[in-house]
Amino acid sequence: MSEPVPTASTLPAQPPADPAVVSDETPSTDARRIGPTFRTSHPLASGPVVQPAPTVDGFVETFLGELNYGQGVLLSQSTVNDQYLALARTVRRYLMADWLETGARRRQAQQKTVAYLSAEYLLGRQLGNNLLATNLQDVADAAMSRCGIDIASLRAQEVEPGLGNGGLGRLAACFVDSLATMDVPCIGYGIRYEYGIFRQTFEGDRQVEVPDSWLSLGSPWEFPHPERQVLVHFGGRTEEVTDENGRVVCRWVPDWNVVGMPYHYMVPGHRNGVVNTLRLWSAKATQAFDLQIFNSGDYAEAVRAQTFAENISKVLYPEDSTPQGKELRLQQQYFFVACSLHDFIDNTLPHDFDLRRLPERLVVQLNDTHPVIAIPELMRILVDRKGFDWDEAWDITKRCFAYTCHTLLPEALEVWSVELLGRLLPRHLEIIYRINEEFLEEVREAFPGDEMLVRRMSVIAEHPERSVRMAYLATVAGSKVNGVAELHSQLLRDKVLPDFSRMWPDKFTNVTNGITPRRFVLLANRRLSDLVTDTIGDGWVTDLDRLRELEPYADDASFRAAFREVKQGNKERLAALLRVRDGLEIPQDSMLDVMVKRLHEYKRQTLKLLHIVSLYDDVVSGRVAAEDLTPRTVVFGAKAAPGYHLAKEIIFLVNAVADTVNADPRVAGRLSVAFPANYNVTLAEKLIPAADLSEQISLAGKEASGTGNMKFALNGALTIGTDDGANVEIRRLVGDDHFFLFGMTEPEVERLRPGYTPSMYYEEDARLRSTIDLLASGHFTGGDRQAVAPVIDNLLHQDAFMALADFRSYLDAQERVEAAYADPDAWSRSAILNVARSGFFSSDRSMRDYLDRIWHA
Repeated sequence: MSEPVPTASTLPAQPPADPAVVSDETPSTDARRIGPTFRTSHPLASGPVVQPAPTVDGFVETFLGELNYGQGVLLSQSTVNDQYLALARTVRRYLMADWLETGARRRQAQQKTVAYLSAEYLLGRQLGNNLLATNLQDVADAAMSRCGIDIASLRAQEVEPGLGNGGLGRLAACFVDSLATMDVPCIGYGIRYEYGIFRQTFEGDRQVEVPDSWLSLGSPWEFPHPERQVLVHFGGRTEEVTDENGRVVCRWVPDWNVVGMPYHYMVPGHRNGVVNTLRLWSAKATQAFDLQIFNSGDYAEAVRAQTFAENISKVLYPEDSTPQGKELRLQQQYFFVACSLHDFIDNTLPHDFDLRRLPERLVVQLNDTHPVIAIPELMRILVDRKGFDWDEAWDITKRCFAYTCHTLLPEALEVWSVELLGRLLPRHLEIIYRINEEFLEEVREAFPGDEMLVRRMSVIAEHPERSVRMAYLATVAGSKVNGVAELHSQLLRDKVLPDFSRMWPDKFTNVTNGITPRRFVLLANRRLSDLVTDTIGDGWVTDLDRLRELEPYADDASFRAAFREVKQGNKERLAALLRVRDGLEIPQDSMLDVMVKRLHEYKRQTLKLLHIVSLYDDVVSGRVAAEDLTPRTVVFGAKAAPGYHLAKEIIFLVNAVADTVNADPRVAGRLSVAFPANYNVTLAEKLIPAADLSEQISLAGKEASGTGNMKFALNGALTIGTDDGANVEIRRLVGDDHFFLFGMTEPEVERLRPGYTPSMYYEEDARLRSTIDLLASGHFTGGDRQAVAPVIDNLLHQDAFMALADFRSYLDAQERVEAAYADPDAWSRSAILNVARSGFFSSDRSMRDYLDRIWHA
């Protein structure tokens, strides 16, 4: 590479100043340079920060300084990774002043803070999001161009941190984005997994899990803070001792401990000067290295403590089919909540803060059951460390916590064996027992003589083994319990926690999930964003209800034509990406039918697979002429949990069907299937804007909410779906004429369940029978019937999520889809109305609901 116009001679003689070392005495007439920005007061002072509009020259200067002084290379010798790291750190500088100022303002105001505890955060790539938040896209593009660098190559260099498994982690990321945009004090707490959700590859059409080494090339967005580390204890025993005041108190004598070291990530609001904090914890050994053992030659033993400790934050959701895996998961959960509570109490609150006022300063939102062990941990801090009596501590604790339940599946409500909890966290088990004893006395007082009710509501389950029901503990201690869609919240009250909702009806509420329009429309779909902004202005970005202003344009022929051009451009972008990323060729002139979500039986990827095979069977059997088939490209994206055998068999079968369908000239140009590996946020940002049809086909009563359904609707895809989760609200808002509804309702599912016989549907429906027979014949697996047997046997003899019962209704709905798609103008009108009427699904609205109904922050 030749040296571009900027050279080392343009650089300042010294590296750009670190804002952390600017002193209070720095005179305003001699402002210190912070990259291309200026600060006229100490960054931690309450005075204003003066930041002139960024310039291309200033950006280039800071970028080259980061490249020279940060990476230690000249531009002419730098790699793409050097350039990416330098660019990221340049953008980081523009955020840092606002971050420090936000923190100073928060400390001065002493406002109530939301501590969002989540075991998952699916953040996506940070570079594009932070350029968007700071409005630096155009400046950065021009600066990189002046340096002879294609900024697209630097964007592509970033590895997204896969610190989540799916919707739960992506939701957490959306929520912290919205809280910053709304200027709500919030600290997101989680785990800095060294290896996130595995990277998925396919070998012989089967899923193979590869470690996600997202840190291997550097992580420029994080700030380690070893001075804020927290000591976390495990194991041991408890004993009664007499304190200095003559009180008999309990003391935990642990066996071992680890250190939690925080890594800070900046969470910028959208162009509002607010930057909140995400604090992720990494586990370190307290004694990482034994020199004497090392010198004796036993090198592995010398670092054993380090290896053991660091396993806690090594990998997201370790396989828990073994006792060791279960123990490691509980270690992870306690580790991060203990670090987080101690951090807030000891490092964030003023040293002289009266903890009796803690509920005025802190609300802890438990994102599912993973962080629920925080409840006995706060009790332990208040009673054992701070000397509160039990009743006062319990009153404080109950006013600090709120619980979000994200599931309707009983197996997803975590339960920990008493044996494991007692061995790993003996003091916490004692606290849980006492909480339960006092709670059950409340139950007996409220419902005298009903001991069966007492047993049902006990936090401690007796069968099949003595264990702690974490959802029950969260409900007992939480000030509020919420579901995440209207239907889900109703079923949560009626089916999952009915006894608790009977006892505390006012404790239960609903907050329907939402997504951030900044990442999933403004950043992911710039073509659509520009069209919307040119039409109604840019106020929709932080007030998504303003999308309603688009409704009249659905009847404007020129706007519909422009909307179709946007969709076509997004399809072309996706096709180019998949060609390079996966070696996949997908048609750009067909309906793009997309089903992307975690691979789970209740989400019913098998139902979509049966539909594909039925279309293929229609053509190859001669029942339908190929030219009469609506051109359709079906795209799957899904990972199966490593230990979920049947889900992995479904992935294999989808890939096998794709291989056969795509190679058969009889359906060429009419039907194709793509399953790009390793679906993640980065791929979602290209795939969702290109989609025509959104598959949301879970069995009614099983999906809590979904957020993919919202992303597709906001990007102009029509939904085919059941009345499940947030589909109910999407259909109500966009209108029945612009949503393809099929399948049983939740009450119908429950009425059918006791006598459900899936083979009966196979026998009675000739098209279903022909479809399953073709699958079972081995046609898609080179004649190997055994390869498809696990999926076929499950469908015919178990089918727990009733794919066969909904098959005919689903096919009828797909015929309505094809009829609608045949009229491009009418389809575009429906798609525009989906965009215009989906503003409710902004995560900003979700946060307002949390603030009004739960947090009161």
